Amino acid sequence: MANAAASLAQDNAYASALASPIRTDADKARDEARHTAETLAFAEVMPGQTIGDMIIGGGYFTRVFAAATGPTGKVIAWQPAQFIGFQASYADAIAAADALPNVEGIRSPLGAPEFPAGMDLVFTAQNYHDLHLKPFAADTAAKTNAAVFAALKPGGLYVIVDHYAAAGSGLAAADSLHRIDPAIVKEEVEAAGFVLEDQSDILKNDADPLTANVFDPAIRGHTSQFMLKFRKPA
Repeated sequence: MANAAASLAQDNAYASALASPIRTDADKARDEARHTAETLAFAEVMPGQTIGDMIIGGGYFTRVFAAATGPTGKVIAWQPAQFIGFQASYADAIAAADALPNVEGIRSPLGAPEFPAGMDLVFTAQNYHDLHLKPFAADTAAKTNAAVFAALKPGGLYVIVDHYAAAGSGLAAADSLHRIDPAIVKEEVEAAGFVLEDQSDILKNDADPLTANVFDPAIRGHTSQFMLKFRKPA
């Protein structure tokens, strides 16, 4: 009974976070397809936590985390300097994140997230593959993973969501299709010292052939995605 009550309370907390007025109507319209409540549960998000949102894009998860962690929590929202220089909307997104009372925006270069020590969770959605884009140094992913490991408290979580690439496809799909083989992610993150704890297929779509660019209108918003949960050893 106690576990059931706790689970119900957490479900209610997530529902409240998703309904928060700090979130846009456009955000809320995407929640069902993105399985956002289930993602929060998978990442073990709780009020009062300090969460790093890694490569925030438009800030969708930044706003979710700000609502879910509440006034006693904090979200560190990282928008890499290169992304801000590339697209004006990314500058707007980090400025909007900064305006939220429990969010601190950081704008350090790719490969060097300036996350504070002792964080509970670092989360990234649909952007891990960007660490392997051709304009960036070959060690960008390794440096980023090392920085995340250093920032997390012992027992802290690193959760990665990204678009599936075909198994065995190497890194070519990261640049050409904005996808990545989860086997590569596992290998790289475990090399940084993390332990793979769990994975979820709630975002998997077997109708996605994994051969199209994720921005192709035929598949955009419906790509098959993986979700991996790594833990820093206590």
